[in-house]
Amino acid sequence: MEDRRIRVLIAKPGMDGHDRGAKVVARALRDAGMEVIYTGLRQTAEMIVNAAVQEDVDAIGLSVLSGAHMHYFREVMGLLREKGAGDIIVFGGGIIPDQDLPTLQELGVGRVFTPGASTEDAATYLRGAVQARWQAQGEA
Repeated sequence: MEDRRIRVLIAKPGMDGHDRGAKVVARALRDAGMEVIYTGLRQTAEMIVNAAVQEDVDAIGLSVLSGAHMHYFREVMGLLREKGAGDIIVFGGGIIPDQDLPTLQELGVGRVFTPGASTEDAATYLRGAVQARWQAQGEA
């Protein structure tokens, strides 16, 4: 699987129309050699999960600036489990208070990158997390 590329879906759930950060992350991950699918604005959790399953992604990145991060992460994580895709890595970014990070981790969210985080840190995190996923599935 040495030539296999990491597949990442970047999504903007809800009515938040600010997507600059999501586009910056998508481009940085693409430049880091990953295959990136950007779903665009105003996606529902169901649309995001359906796209992730259909595209057979390794990871989903949610960008949330609206303050509704707990709702969207909880909904996406639940739908992934319902569809038998609970092993897809979920990470996020945006305006997310530090006090919410432990709850997100309990939900199964792998990592949250807040303003000022390095896109290189996101790429490094994904490489490690996806490699561990592939090993657990016997694909690496």
